[in-house]
Amino acid sequence: MSPAIILLCVTTSLISYVLLKPQYTRYSRNKLKSRLFPESWNSILSKNMPYLQIMPEALQVQLKQHILVFLDEKAFYGFEGIEITDEIKVTVAAQACLLLLNRETDYYPALKSIYIYPAAFVAQHASPGAAGVLNNQRRVLSGESWGLGKVVLSWHDTKVGADLIDDGHNVVIHEFAHQLDQETGSANGAPFLKSKKNSGWATVLKEEFEHLQEATRAGDHSLLDSYGATNPAEFFAVATEVFFERPVELSSLHPRLYNQLQAYYQVNPACW
Repeated sequence: MSPAIILLCVTTSLISYVLLKPQYTRYSRNKLKSRLFPESWNSILSKNMPYLQIMPEALQVQLKQHILVFLDEKAFYGFEGIEITDEIKVTVAAQACLLLLNRETDYYPALKSIYIYPAAFVAQHASPGAAGVLNNQRRVLSGESWGLGKVVLSWHDTKVGADLIDDGHNVVIHEFAHQLDQETGSANGAPFLKSKKNSGWATVLKEEFEHLQEATRAGDHSLLDSYGATNPAEFFAVATEVFFERPVELSSLHPRLYNQLQAYYQVNPACW
């Protein structure tokens, strides 16, 4: 077989793969969604996240379908002696998939791996210092989202976040909001927006971010955690936590912000 024919065959195969892959992925995911949700997984949801039962029944069904796909496509790895169990996987997946309801989703396409530590872990990052010298900074974290295909979570904080549903803090929701943000590149508080109702996103989130910065500098209490004043990416993640965990208060105190998040996430948790 001549090199030209071999090249033609390879090129044809690659084109076919690119064209057919989305159809195969859609078929595979629909097949997964049709599976019976394991009863043992229902027990995990009832035990760790009983508040899901207040969601509309259609959303509960949709969430379970998303969990089936999510757990088929993502790999979990345990560190520092933790064993990956169905409880860990289902608890993480359920909270991550809350952010995907009622929307076209590719299931966090860049994400491949989820690393689980027993508790808060030490992360080390290099940051530029004086004269361009890189300094290694060590921080204790409960979660971290990487643009290179992984999310790192503390199981202790994941479990607490699932148990305490109205404190406005949820490490899984926070880190997976970053994953949505990172689908457009580096996290900057501007995820991919499809709804025309989000036309005011940049203005509203900028104003709300600046208000939180002012409140933080003044030492004033805010519904939104002061960590959200760090930068626009953290503001989006913090606002997402509050949207799902304290929606009634957010809609009352920050209606314009709530409306933007509602248009983006396509759900209205204040009515659940």
